[in-house]
Amino acid sequence: MPEIASEPIPEASLTGGSGKQIQELIDLLRRNNLTELEFECHGTRIRVRHEASVKATTTVLQESVPVSPQQPTHSASTTTPVPEAAIGFLTVTSPIVGTFYRSPSPDADAYVEEGDSVKKGQVLCIVEAMKLMNEIESEVDGRIVKILVENTKSVEYGQALFLIDPKAV
Repeated sequence: MPEIASEPIPEASLTGGSGKQIQELIDLLRRNNLTELEFECHGTRIRVRHEASVKATTTVLQESVPVSPQQPTHSASTTTPVPEAAIGFLTVTSPIVGTFYRSPSPDADAYVEEGDSVKKGQVLCIVEAMKLMNEIESEVDGRIVKILVENTKSVEYGQALFLIDPKAV
């Protein structure tokens, strides 16, 4: 839900079509997927902010029918292909475009390593987008099988970040 914050302004300046103009600012914010918009006119400053929580998108891979060696296999996805050995594992994907960080700061230890057990809600990494640090959390209890992205590398929306074995609790 958008939150409207403004500097102290006289009540008289918020009459008539001002409510409509504020609603137009909110609509502009939503249409362009912005998190904050500030507008100033005739000494009146209005800031509209929308804080959306970012959650990791997860996908469960289903077992597939074996393909004969003569038939090449092609992935229909445009994101990072997931190895065939990943069948049965949960894939944690990036919910946004940004920069992947394995730790909260350059001198800190990584949130998780391959082989670590994780709990639902545990932070796995950070994806930075426009100077906003978005913590990516595990959606399940399990064990980190593979970290698919190098630290400080750019990631795309939907790109696979981690493989988690939910059966290894």
